Amino acid sequence: MNNLLLDIHDRILTITINRESKLNALNKETLGELHIAISDAFKDHLIGGIIITGAGPKAFIAGADITEFAAYDVDEGKQLAQAGQDNVFDFIENGNKPVIAAINGFALGGGLELAMACHIRVASSNSKMGLPEVSLGLIPGYGGTQRLAQLVGKGRALEMIMTADMVGADDAYRFGLVNHVVEADQLLAKAMEIIRKIIGRSPFAVSSVIKSVNAGFKDRENGFAIEIEEFSRCFGSEDFKEGVDAFLHKRKPDFKGK
Repeated sequence: MNNLLLDIHDRILTITINRESKLNALNKETLGELHIAISDAFKDHLIGGIIITGAGPKAFIAGADITEFAAYDVDEGKQLAQAGQDNVFDFIENGNKPVIAAINGFALGGGLELAMACHIRVASSNSKMGLPEVSLGLIPGYGGTQRLAQLVGKGRALEMIMTADMVGADDAYRFGLVNHVVEADQLLAKAMEIIRKIIGRSPFAVSSVIKSVNAGFKDRENGFAIEIEEFSRCFGSEDFKEGVDAFLHKRKPDFKGK
């Protein structure tokens, strides 16, 4: 990988966007590497969860690399957004394993969109977040208009996107944009703490949780019906049998994700 640092420890894959001199801006190559790394992790039974963060203290990801698409026409812009959503942003959101964004510093434009595609967000106290695309004559193209409204509500989302204003970590927490705010030196430790709890539960059930919750935000799906289907599928899993047996015999379960 030219733009990512990958580290696996205790079943947790940490992906660090490693373009510090560019404030970790997302270019095509980085997005392609993200797809490969995350796809491999979703298929690897030895990995239980993923943390995404940025190199250095200044930025998680300070947006997309504008130099790559400055001369794009309408069709090229559509292809850019479609490929990004299909291969990275929607791919993360609909994955079978938990993904946590550890937001250090600036998370702007595509950077905030990547964080919002993750299932949980932890931010350092000095972080700042925003979708400044209208300043360039654009709008968010990687799901930002949809996910921001889902997280903070329609009114706040419209204000943030139309003004292009950034919000600090405390306001982001108050709005519901991030789950936790911690000091910068505690950021990865907090993300690790959360993901360790999750991967100690049934991987089969966690995957069903992600699918069921996401279904409630999709127009063409009935979230209640998906929940019933996933609930019933759990009864046929080895994890369910293991969980019940462990409970009855007062021991710690040994889940296999099957």
